[in-house]
Amino acid sequence: MAVNLLAALDDERYGASALARAHEAAARAGCVLRRVDGVDERLAAWIDLHFAPSWWSFEAGAGSAWVAERDGEIAGFAAFGARGLKFPWLRAWRDRGDTGIFGPYGVAEAQRGSGIGEALLTAALCALRAAGYAFALIPAVAGERLIAAYVTRTRATVVDEFDYYAGRFRATILASGAGTNARSVLERARDGRLPLEVGAVLANDPRAGALDAAREHGVEAVVVAWDRARETRAIFDARVIDAVAGTEPDLVLLLGWMHLLPPAFMRRFPETINLHPSFLPLDPAADSVVAPDGTVIPALRGAHALRDAVRAHVPWTGVTVHYVTEATDRGAVLVRVPVPVAGATDDAMLRERLRPVEFAAVAAAIRRWTFECDDESR
Repeated sequence: MAVNLLAALDDERYGASALARAHEAAARAGCVLRRVDGVDERLAAWIDLHFAPSWWSFEAGAGSAWVAERDGEIAGFAAFGARGLKFPWLRAWRDRGDTGIFGPYGVAEAQRGSGIGEALLTAALCALRAAGYAFALIPAVAGERLIAAYVTRTRATVVDEFDYYAGRFRATILASGAGTNARSVLERARDGRLPLEVGAVLANDPRAGALDAAREHGVEAVVVAWDRARETRAIFDARVIDAVAGTEPDLVLLLGWMHLLPPAFMRRFPETINLHPSFLPLDPAADSVVAPDGTVIPALRGAHALRDAVRAHVPWTGVTVHYVTEATDRGAVLVRVPVPVAGATDDAMLRERLRPVEFAAVAAAIRRWTFECDDESR
């Protein structure tokens, strides 16, 4: 169960003098407060590292944020004023001209208790008041202690109660290899941790471990292999489309599917998301990405991202789950997590380091997809 909280901004706790006091409180904690509007790439990467797996960086980039920095390093942030978020718990509030969205909001673990959190909270609420809002909506707060903390700090009241269940969705998995991520999704769907009914697992290799995972979970295992000596690529692509269409999915998951899909596939199944083993930029057109420490690294796309990361000696790699488009690995990002390379000397070592991160990132991306899909469909 979660709640939406509504805080009134009509007193001097959030006036100009309050903002000045927030800056002073930050200075006493050894920090400075910096305001950013829109996407700040380093802040986004920092959020993706410290609050993984989440889509908080996307939410922060949809509005503005106050950032606390100590000696040039980010210590925390408080976002505010997001627009265009497609979550069902915001449906009744997004068109209210008197109410601004607060959050997400977080402080690095090492900085908690320093006073930075209170300064950031105050600065963000002051900014909403300065923008002309009479109220701040603090959405999707879960847990009695956290709810009580917000009520105490802001005098907010509970205006909505809801749970996160968005209904069940039918999914089809395409995988070519060992199937570890397919198995993770199947297990989470079976246990109720993901609101999915997996209708089938398709593989283009009859030896793929993903097929074994499907059979073990009582899910249809379908082989769609390409016999290059007997059929054209167009015929094979048409068979893949027909096989997926036969499963009637709401969502298609590419979990290690090592085969480029044709434009006709994306037109037929626009709700297709892919797991990619690198840290990709939020801007699909960008060819580089900012890491959490400010390092700029190449955006490693394509089938050999892990090998390319090792060969390029980049300090960061990661995991990205994104929508599939005709341009390879350039769809909108749902969830991404940066991971330090930290001495990995080959792609197999790097793969093992990423595997548990992949499991969590895929699950988070599916949850975000279900929330946004639920909002659009009602």
